Amino acid sequence: MNPPTPADQLKRSVRQPEAFGDFFDAYFDDLLRYLTRRTCDAEAGLDLTAESFAQAYLSRRHFRGSTEGEAAAWLYRIAKRQLARYFKKGAAEQRALRRLGLERPELDLETERQLERLASLDEVRTALSAELNELSPARREALQLRVIDELPYREVARRLEISEAAARARVSRALRELAVALNQNPITEEVT
Repeated sequence: MNPPTPADQLKRSVRQPEAFGDFFDAYFDDLLRYLTRRTCDAEAGLDLTAESFAQAYLSRRHFRGSTEGEAAAWLYRIAKRQLARYFKKGAAEQRALRRLGLERPELDLETERQLERLASLDEVRTALSAELNELSPARREALQLRVIDELPYREVARRLEISEAAARARVSRALRELAVALNQNPITEEVT
C-alpha cells in the first residue's frame, strides 16, 4: 500500500486532527522559503507561514482535491491571500493564531540568519535593488512614498503634484514592473 499523500493527510485531519501535522511537515519548509522571499523578512515569513497553516487547519473541511498538487495549490492560495493581506494592511493579522490559542513564535538571531540563508535573501535583495534602479525616477519616487514611507495615496499625490489617480497608477505600474522583472530572475522564482 502506498504511503498517504499530503492530500490524504489533509482530508484525514478533519476526523483525526493530529494528521494535520503530517500535512504541515510536508509543506512547511517550502512555504516558509516562499513567504520569506516574498517579504524579504525572516520574521514576517515565519509569521505568515504560521498564519497560513492556521488558516489551512481552520479551513481543512473545505479542501476538495485528491492529489498532492491540488493540496499544494490549495495551501499556496491560502498563503497568497495571507501575503496580500500582510502587504495591504502593513502587518500580518494574528486572528487565526489567537483563535487557535497559538503564540507568535519568537525568532532568535541565529534562526533568523538561517531563514535568510534558506531563502537566499541577500540575493533577492540585490536583485530587487537592481530592478528598483531600472524604474523611471517618477515611478521609483511614487513607490518610495507609498510603500517605504507608507503614505496614503492622497499625500503621495500632493508631494508629487499629481492627481491621486495618477499616483495610484504610478505605484501600480512600478509594482507590476518589479513583479515581472523579479519573476524572470531565477533567484526570486516562486517555489510552487
